[in-house]
Order: sequence, then structure tokens, then C-alpha cells
Amino acid sequence: MFLVEDAVTEPAYGSGVLLAIAAAAVALLLVLIIRFKVHAFVALVLVSFLTALATRIAPADVVTTMTDGFGQTLASVALLVGLGAMIGRLLEVTGGAQVLADTLIARFGEDRAPFALGIASLLFGFPIFFDAGLVVMLPIIFSVARRFGGSVLRYAFPAAGAFAVMHAFVPPHPGPVASAELVGADIGLLLVFGLLVGLPTWYVASYLYGLWAGSRYMVDVPDLLSGGDVAGAKGETRLPSFALVLTVLLLPMVLIFVDTGLNTLATSGVVDGDATWVNALRIIGKTPIALLITTLFAMVALGWRNRSRAMTESILNDALGPVCAIILITGAGGMFGGVLRASGIGQALAGTLESTGLPVIVAAFVVAATLRIAQGSATVALTTAAGLMAPTIEATSGLSSIDLVLIVLAIAGGATVLSHVNDSGFWLVGRFLGMDEKTTLKTWTVMETLIGVVGFLIAFALSLVL
Repeated sequence: MFLVEDAVTEPAYGSGVLLAIAAAAVALLLVLIIRFKVHAFVALVLVSFLTALATRIAPADVVTTMTDGFGQTLASVALLVGLGAMIGRLLEVTGGAQVLADTLIARFGEDRAPFALGIASLLFGFPIFFDAGLVVMLPIIFSVARRFGGSVLRYAFPAAGAFAVMHAFVPPHPGPVASAELVGADIGLLLVFGLLVGLPTWYVASYLYGLWAGSRYMVDVPDLLSGGDVAGAKGETRLPSFALVLTVLLLPMVLIFVDTGLNTLATSGVVDGDATWVNALRIIGKTPIALLITTLFAMVALGWRNRSRAMTESILNDALGPVCAIILITGAGGMFGGVLRASGIGQALAGTLESTGLPVIVAAFVVAATLRIAQGSATVALTTAAGLMAPTIEATSGLSSIDLVLIVLAIAGGATVLSHVNDSGFWLVGRFLGMDEKTTLKTWTVMETLIGVVGFLIAFALSLVL
């Protein structure tokens, strides 16, 4: 799910051999993890190394390629997950998550609890990246799941799918924005059609599927972000108000929206993008800084409000331990994806597919899906597919502004399908929800594929009638 730019050298093999190597690497990884129970972090590092050797990446560049993919992924993940886990733990321990859960359930009812969580996640997911939004929402999801029982997937998938849909289809997320710029699509129109395609896609492929998956696969609520003295907090101190909890959740959204809003105004010439006040406000809207500010606010408003500073510090410290393994495994997934990108696998396959003569919107979906499967990152698949398709799109006559937007959405659909072991998001969701790799493939991978396919089909249908 993260943009990792790797220097891609001339491939040592043709696309057929590269495809075989990629398939063998994924198969080996699955066998090591599922059959031989090798720890995912160790397996990912080992397979990344073997894949680099098999694709004949220069020996002097092997370790650098691996560490670049690992480090650049961690640069995106570690701060977001760490700060998000702290915010989530404070919400959990102080009873804030329970307050929000109680309010949502009172408004929507027990039977509509998954729908309520999904709607909240759609709102939060507008400016907030998938990873940060999911981490902040998880304590609330877990709290609701513990209250009503059943599989955690029933409550987690409508929310996680909402963040995935917003991340792939709707500006201001980097993938759709970069893709729109590359093919010349209008950002404002993309926002409208992104919601037009994304909302029904979420309802069918995430909400309804989440209800089905929750009835089909029993996954207990993990203890990862729990362990706080919530019961004690209720008995000994007053619970935070719903308004305060909502402020904690909305604060990063507002701050990030300041950055994206000012960027839009600067691009359109409404404000001076070089002005000091613009740059100052945009800095606090960057996702890591927005989460840092939110963490500090939550530390004071939720922690110091009823607890000593030492106890609050202990709560924040306890939040980091359980997510360290997730951060490392996610980074190793980025390493594997980085090696696949550096080997030239995605570019060779996309180049082959581009020349098949398919309709532009179908070819865009297939190229993006191939890139997604080959290297893992949805954002990389979005931007790379758009770059590869741009000359074909430019040479195709009769494409309207709506056609260009729908092609971007088809690319977004392709870039979402088949999240598997080379996608850092696969490990993030699987580990946070306490699922093994086989269950994650049967549930999360299926949902991501449904999101991508349903989104593409809606975009394709619209292209036929508009």
C-alpha cells in the first residue's frame, strides 16, 4: 500500500522467465510460512534475497535493494503505526473507544453496528491513509466486537474495506492523484466519480462481504490493542465525553485536510504556495506530524485528565511493544516488493499486456492488476500503470474528460485486487486481526479482489453509457 521508488535496471531475462521467478518466489514464501511455520519476517527476508539472486540483480546492489525497500516502507509505516497505536491505546484504556462504540450503537442499533463502523471509516478515510486510519479505528472495532460477540471480521472488514476504497479511488490520496495527473484527468471530476464508484463498491464488496465473512470465518477479537484497565477506568474515573473522543478522531483528519486543501488552492493559484504561512500550515498537515499533534492532545486530554503523567507514559509505552512485530513484518513485505520492482518483473509484464489490443479501459485494469500482483504496492501499481498507459490514452481519439476519469478508476480497481504476501497491507491487516496467513488469504485477499473487480465493473459500465 506504500509508494516505494526503486531504481529498476535492465531486466536480465524476458518476461516469461521473470513471471516464472515471481510465481516461484510467492509459492516458496507461502510454503515456508504455511507448511514449515517459518516466521513471516524471516521468510520474507530469505525469499527477498533468493529472488534478488534469481533475477540477477547485481551482487553489489542486492543488499542495497533489499534495505531500500525495507527502509522506505518503514519510513511510511513505522511513524504512522507507532503514533496510531498510542492514540488507539489511550482511547481503549480510558474508555474512549467504548464511549464511541456505545454512541454509534445507540444511533444505529446493534444489527447495524458494522454499518456504523464502516460509515465512520469512510468519513475518516477521506484524507487519512489506509494504515493510519485503520490503526486509530481498531480499538473501537475491537470494543464493539467484544460487546456483541462473534467473529471480529464482521466488524473489522466493513471498516478496513472503507479505508481501502478511499485510499484507492478518491483524491487526495497519492495513488489516484498521481494517476490522474499522468493521464490528464480532472481531479475535481475524479473526486465526484471516485465517490460515485467507491461508495457502492464499499457497500457490496466490503460491507456485505464483511457480514458474510464474519459468519463464515470465526476469528476471535485479538488482545493486541487491549489490556488496558477499561473496567477500572469506568469505576474509578469519569469516562471521556463523546465530543472529546470525536475530537481526537477528527483532529488528524482536519489537520491533514488543511495540507491537502492548501495544496489544491496553491496549485490553482488562489494562494501563494511559497508563502510562509502556507508552508507552516501544510507542515502540520503532513500525516506523521498530524498524528504526533493528535497523540500529544490525546495524552493531555485523555491521559493526564484522570491519570498521573507516569501512568500515561506507561500506557503509551505499552502500546508500542505489540506493534513492533507488525512494523518489522510490514517492512519485510516492502522489501520483497522492492526486490520484485527492481528486477523489472512488473514493467516486463505490463509492457506485454499493453500491446494485446484490449479496449483502453480494460487494458488499464489488466496492466494495473498485473503490476499489483507482481510487486504488491497499490500506489506503485496505480502510478506505474498510469505512466505506462498514458501514451496509449493520448493516442486514442474521442476520449472525453469523463472517459479519462473512468480509466483512472479502472486502474485503481486493478491496483487493488489480490493483496497477498508481497503487499505490506496484507501483513498489517492479518497481524492486527490475529489471523494466520491462510485465513488472511481466504478473507482479506478475497475482499480486496472484490473491491477491485466491483469498482472496475462499475467504472466500465459507466464508460458504456456516459
